Amino acid sequence: MDLRKNFLDHVKNGLNGHPLPLRIIFWDDHSYDFADEPIVTMRLKSAKIITSLLVGSTLDVLGEAYVQGELDLEGRYQDILAVAEGLSNAFPKKKSSKTGLIRKALHSKSKDQEAIHYHYDVSNDFYQLWLDRNMVYSCGYFKTGEEDIDTAQEQKLDHICRKLHLQPGERLLDIGCGWGGLLSWAARHYGIQGVGVTLSEEQYALAKERMEREGLADKVEIRLQDYRDIPEREYFDKVSSIGMFEHVGRAKLPEYFDVIQRVLKEGGWVMNHGITAASQDDEGGHHSGSDFIDKYVFPDGEIPHLWRVVRDMAGANLEVLDVENLRPHYAQTLIHWVRRLEAHKEEAIAMVGETRYRIWAIYMAGCAYGFWRNWSALHQVLAVKQSGEELTPRPWERRYQYVDNDPFRLAEPEWGDL
Repeated sequence: MDLRKNFLDHVKNGLNGHPLPLRIIFWDDHSYDFADEPIVTMRLKSAKIITSLLVGSTLDVLGEAYVQGELDLEGRYQDILAVAEGLSNAFPKKKSSKTGLIRKALHSKSKDQEAIHYHYDVSNDFYQLWLDRNMVYSCGYFKTGEEDIDTAQEQKLDHICRKLHLQPGERLLDIGCGWGGLLSWAARHYGIQGVGVTLSEEQYALAKERMEREGLADKVEIRLQDYRDIPEREYFDKVSSIGMFEHVGRAKLPEYFDVIQRVLKEGGWVMNHGITAASQDDEGGHHSGSDFIDKYVFPDGEIPHLWRVVRDMAGANLEVLDVENLRPHYAQTLIHWVRRLEAHKEEAIAMVGETRYRIWAIYMAGCAYGFWRNWSALHQVLAVKQSGEELTPRPWERRYQYVDNDPFRLAEPEWGDL
């Protein structure tokens, strides 16, 4: 049977009469419209893609074909991704051959450093093209949804500092400190003494130079260091970890939180901000699109569900105080990033090449769509170290996080004559 006809029949049968606003142009310039007014055009450059689609995971195959230049796409990203999702529904679901046990074994110090080097040591200049002015590579915080990326990221930095109730002179450890955005903000606006650790040589160099340039070298120390190698006797008042624990591995989470508990003073607070699986079923295995991310974007990355995060924090004597889901905020952040990357397309390609540009563009657009569709979530989890006989008082309410000069009322019950 003709491969092209077999493919078209397969898709039409899978769609069950539902229109898909897609035009496919084949390698011989023949075309087919799945709806009267297609808004997305997909140009296939060889029959190889059809064979792959019939046997592989649809979103992974399309992503890889786009990166390799075997497929061209025309249309708005949100339309392209909606059409790709519709197209994937026409094919039976296929599970990845990878297993959680294999992936869990990869999180040694050397493998983690290798994975971080692949993703973050691309080029500081490349990231500066599309990140905000503070070089923050994690979910922004929107109050209206209409803010620009610079404002959203500064709101996020301040939101974290407020949640941690940072005070002048406190020692703050930032695990996975990136280019130093949070530590710079906390030192300038909250008067902390900070330490940041990263495995990225590019981030380390720029963050260290930044602290010197901003006159913060005596307040903030940047280290090229694995979080597991933070000295045993180093104690901090507060710990932040923003967009980092996705690299830890689910099996390593108890060790990760144990390290935080070890370096945190009794009664000290920790804020863990990271991507989480939207459902428990997604946590244990692969879903469509994840093999592409594993191969091209985040080698060895693993996304836990919120239940695992809270359980493993509790196992390290970290009492959870506050949980906030910022899922819509990350969709909006990624939309800003991909628009800015597209605006600097020629510069980006000149810096990192066409292939890497395509990887980052389709990855960020796909993640924006995934967060919008609730395929992934983003949780900030605030906790306090409670390992002694005398428990540290906690705030009665959240108002201190949002209102300037609001008194920090501690929850200390009055027993009276009881």
